[in-house]
Amino acid sequence: MLSVFYPAGRISERYDIKGCEVSRWVEPAPEDSPVVLVLKDLNFQGKTIDLGPQRSWLLHQMELDTAFLRELNVLDYSLLMAFQRLHEDERGPGSSLIFRTVRSVQGVQSPEEPGSQNRRLLPDTPNALHILDGPEQRYFLGLVDLATVYGLRKRLEHLWKTLRYPGRTFSTVSPARYARRLCQWVEAHTE
Repeated sequence: MLSVFYPAGRISERYDIKGCEVSRWVEPAPEDSPVVLVLKDLNFQGKTIDLGPQRSWLLHQMELDTAFLRELNVLDYSLLMAFQRLHEDERGPGSSLIFRTVRSVQGVQSPEEPGSQNRRLLPDTPNALHILDGPEQRYFLGLVDLATVYGLRKRLEHLWKTLRYPGRTFSTVSPARYARRLCQWVEAHTE
């Protein structure tokens, strides 16, 4: 996690989101604790991700990514998120980390250019995370844990959980339902 979220000292919250409720709560660490916890879906209740005009880009990217994983018959992946409060000099048009990095490499360009705020920090290196600046916070977002295929074992687990948790949402569902539910979660928790 430290290699993904840099600089880690400025990260205020970390979440592992699956879009369901069964086993998706972590007891938060005490206020001044040095323990780094990754919180889950139920810890995020009542909160939103404020992306402004970048929201539509994220929703579209989630649709593309989850459609790809659905075609591979994959489920049980997570949206890994971290939040970093912006410093005063990082706020406003043209001051995002991405725009400042691009500007220093390619020269001045308009911060209003479509997509200028949602580029990866290091576009020429493998990097699964997207870094988006909202009005007050920087968001690190990416899909992780992409190796679970919906085979016989997961189908049986789905059957067992349907009986064990009637009417509740859990992670073991068909890849199509899983993808749809995660996209709906992102749509419901962004503005």
